[in-house]
Formats: sequence, structure tokens, C-alpha cells
Amino acid sequence: MIIETLSTFPHMYDSVMGSSMMRIAQDKGYLDFTAYDLRDWTHDRHRTTDDDPYGGGAGLIMKCEPIFEAFQALTGQDLGLEPVITGNEQPTTGPAPKRAEGPKPKTVFLTPCGRKFDDALACELAREERLLFICGHYEGIDERAYELADYQISLGDYVLTSGELASMVVIDAVVRKIEGVLGAEGGALDESFADGLLEFPQYTRPATFLGREVPPVLLSGDHGAVAEWRRIQSLERTARLRPDLLA
Repeated sequence: MIIETLSTFPHMYDSVMGSSMMRIAQDKGYLDFTAYDLRDWTHDRHRTTDDDPYGGGAGLIMKCEPIFEAFQALTGQDLGLEPVITGNEQPTTGPAPKRAEGPKPKTVFLTPCGRKFDDALACELAREERLLFICGHYEGIDERAYELADYQISLGDYVLTSGELASMVVIDAVVRKIEGVLGAEGGALDESFADGLLEFPQYTRPATFLGREVPPVLLSGDHGAVAEWRRIQSLERTARLRPDLLA
């Protein structure tokens, strides 16, 4: 899978995408990840990506021009943009497209107005060949940029500083769904929400710790009994903590 991000702070991804399972997925060839700097598609000496909102109000709004230019360059889709000349610069529409010849990406915006992210949506995104995340910052994004969206996604009813943070959550959840990424075969199938329920309790050595015992059934070696116990525990935990999932 190809995953790309377009944002004003591309180095925010260095730690997350260079560690743990995300790094392993890239090393094994399951994931090809690139973080692009939106400022590379600006044309003033300050590399401006935001401006004051029309109508007034607090905060700054991300401009639509660099987003459209970057999208055109990265996807090869002709949006009718003309080369821009500022001062003594040469005509440019941003850096040369890296993947314009590849599969057309599904474009994802992170926004409070979007579809609430869940396991089903993670599975849906994991079936795509290429995803391009366009990440907002500041107060918001010029509404015209959302014309480029295939998906608009919200993590929940709260506000983050940036779309980069939200996109990292979505990317992690999606990449885990790619076959082969997790070491254990079918490892993602037993996790919370995979079957609509919360996951059952898990234990490891030692069997006794500070007087707290691991449930005997897990030490019995009876796989049928273990499976039944886990199913009951999953149902009970979901009913107690997330009864809305049972509905």
C-alpha cells in the first residue's frame, strides 16, 4: 500500500512512522510512506499556507491554492491550474510529481465534519491501493479544498491541534489491517471491535502475582473451554463498558 501525507509539518511523522510496527511494515515492503511539505507548493518568500478568514474571526485558515497545486502534482490529475510566477521565480506548480503515473489515490481529509472513524472504516481504507492524507492546521481549511476529498474522517467529538496527529491514528489503524503486517497470522481478527465487541481479558506469566491469579481455564489446555470463556468475557465486558456496541 502507498500512503502519502500532505501537511505543513511533515517531520511530525518521523517518530511514529520510523518506529515499531509502522517501520516494520515499510521494511517488509507492505507500506510505502512519504510525507510531503505543503510549503513546497507556495510561491512567496515566506512560504505562506494560511491567511485571515473572510468575514473575520479568530485564527487562520489554510489556503486552497497550495493544496490544489500539490494535489495536481502528486496525482497527475489536471485541475486546470496554470504555472505561477512570483517575482523573479521561474514558472512552477510545485516539485515534480513523484507518483503521478501510479494508481490514483483516495484522498482523505481529517475534519470534525467527517464520518466517525471506526474499525469498519479502517478495513475499508486498508483495501485501497493508495491513500493521500491532506492535513489541516490552524483554525481550518478553505472549504473549496474539500472538493478533492474521497473521505472526510473525524476521530470523535473533540478538536486536535492538527490533522497530522489525527492522520497518524488513522494510518496506524489501517496499516495493521494489511495482511502480513502483524506477525501472528490473523492477529487483527481477535482485537477489539473486529467482531463488534470489546476484546476479552488477556494474561501472561507469572500465573500468580501479588495474590492475583490468572483464571484457571486459561491454564487448562482445553482450547474449547478457553474459546468459550473468552467469548463470554467479551460479551460481558462489552455489555458493562460499551452497551451501545451490543445494540
